[in-house]
Amino acid sequence: MKMLRQLGRSRLGQVCRDEAGATIIEFAIVAPVLCLLLMGAFDTAHSLYLRAVLQGALQKAARDSTLERSTQAEQQELIDDVVRSQIKTLVNTADIDIKRRYYRTFAQAAAARAEDWTDENENGTCDNGEKYIDANRNDRWDRDGGNAGQGGAKDAVVYTVNVTYSHLFPLYKFIGGSQIAQVSAEAVLRNQPYGDQATYDMAQERNCP
Repeated sequence: MKMLRQLGRSRLGQVCRDEAGATIIEFAIVAPVLCLLLMGAFDTAHSLYLRAVLQGALQKAARDSTLERSTQAEQQELIDDVVRSQIKTLVNTADIDIKRRYYRTFAQAAAARAEDWTDENENGTCDNGEKYIDANRNDRWDRDGGNAGQGGAKDAVVYTVNVTYSHLFPLYKFIGGSQIAQVSAEAVLRNQPYGDQATYDMAQERNCP
C-alpha cells in the first residue's frame, strides 16, 4: 500500500511537471480572440478604403457633372454609372443611392436651411396646414431649401452617394451588432456658366398638407 501511494505521488508529480501539449492548449485559447481581432482589422480597413475610393470617385464625378455636354439626363446617367462601377468593384452586392440637390448659391447649399414656415405645433416639420414660403416655387416645402436634380447654369449642386452593404466578416453577429454597414460621401460644386442662371418667380406663401 505504501508503495502504491509513493507510485501515485510520483505519477502525479510527473503529470504536473509535464509541459507537453501546453502550447496547443494555449493556442486553442488565444486563437478565437486573435481571429476576431484580425477579422475586425480587415473589415475596418476595407471600410476605410471603400470610403476613400467613394470620395475620390465622387469628387471626379461631381467635377464632370458640372461640364456642359449632351443632355442633362444622359450626362447624369453616365456619371452615376462611373460611381456605381467604382463601388461595385469593391462590394459587388452594395446598394447605392445617389441624390442631387441644387441651390442658387454655395452659401445656400452649405446652410441647407429649411424654407421659412410657421411651426405652430412645434414638431420641427411643416404639416397640418402650416404656412410656409415657397422660395423656389416648386409647390412643396423643402426641409433643406433645395431642389432635386442637377440644376442649371451657375447653380451649386450637392451630390450625395450613400452605400449600404454587408460587412465582409460576420464579426458583428458575435458582439450583437448589425451586419449592415453604411458609407456616404458628399461633394458640392457649381455648374459651369454655359448660359444664364435660371430665375425663380417671386416667392409665394403656401400651406403644407
